[in-house]
Amino acid sequence: MDPLAALEEALASAAGMVAGAGTVDEIERVDAALLGRDSAVGRVRRSMAGLDPEERPRVGARLNEVTNEIRRLIDERRDELQAAEDASRLAEDSFDVTLESVRLPAGSRHLIHQVIDEVVDIFIGLGYRVAEGPEAELAWYNFDALNTPKTHPARLESDTMYLDWGDPDDEVLLRTQTSPVQARYMESHEPPVYIVAPGRTYRTDTVDATHLPVFHQIEGLAVDEGLTLGDLRGTLAHFAREFFGSGTEVRLRPSFFPFTEPSAELDVSCFVCAGSDPACRVCGGGGWLEMLGCGMVDPNVLSAAGYDPETLSGFAFGVGVERLAMVRHGLDSIKNFVDNDVRFLRQFR
Repeated sequence: MDPLAALEEALASAAGMVAGAGTVDEIERVDAALLGRDSAVGRVRRSMAGLDPEERPRVGARLNEVTNEIRRLIDERRDELQAAEDASRLAEDSFDVTLESVRLPAGSRHLIHQVIDEVVDIFIGLGYRVAEGPEAELAWYNFDALNTPKTHPARLESDTMYLDWGDPDDEVLLRTQTSPVQARYMESHEPPVYIVAPGRTYRTDTVDATHLPVFHQIEGLAVDEGLTLGDLRGTLAHFAREFFGSGTEVRLRPSFFPFTEPSAELDVSCFVCAGSDPACRVCGGGGWLEMLGCGMVDPNVLSAAGYDPETLSGFAFGVGVERLAMVRHGLDSIKNFVDNDVRFLRQFR
């Protein structure tokens, strides 16, 4: 092999091969073909050691010249191809930075949870603590510990959602109220007790404008020495003024609940018309709104929790969260809370 002839032949073919490369990947393959180990230039480089001493300088000088010239052609073509690919990529990926960005709408807490948070905050401000309990509950805590007799109609399978029904000593159900939290808390805590218990409750109610089989309650319990019905009324009056407005009045009407004695219904004065509008959309002209049940804790409930009813007294109350939201916002159907209509939900962000 004549090394000088091989170098001249490689240089002569380089321009065409370099010009024929259309992509950066192709120019890399041309680079390997012209200057790689197995190329004509590579073979001349490996044969240098076997050349005659007087021929070696001349071949070496020409090898460097050819290598540098081919390298220049390849580098220039590589730069051109890389610039073209960059420009193409920028054109494909370009966007107008002056356009307004796409923004997903921010979510918010559901109205029910907003009401729960507000009510809980009111009672935390009075020194109450938040207590929670299981939604799948033993009949003992849902009924027996709350002084509800075995013959009470609420214990029928047609009224309560049982998970395990038939053995009165081991029945499991979906709690019908959050009152079991009160029984569980008293069982595991020494008095004094001041708690509120928010959560979901379950009943076999048919869905209509005012009933759902799954709804929310907030129950409150206070047990201490010397608590009276006056303390209950004062506490609920403070709650009503904080929730409905500072001018809200309250009244207690006699009622009956198995776990309180005496028991009462709490009414609040209409915060829209105060009884002055016979066509009021909130109170219907009556001036009062039935809001929640309450009363002094029955001594049997205290005894079931291991408390001494001779030295302790207490009061309890329970309010439907959906009821609070419907009254305050003038809603006519409880189904609004579960329909997932964003037009309704957006009003309460």
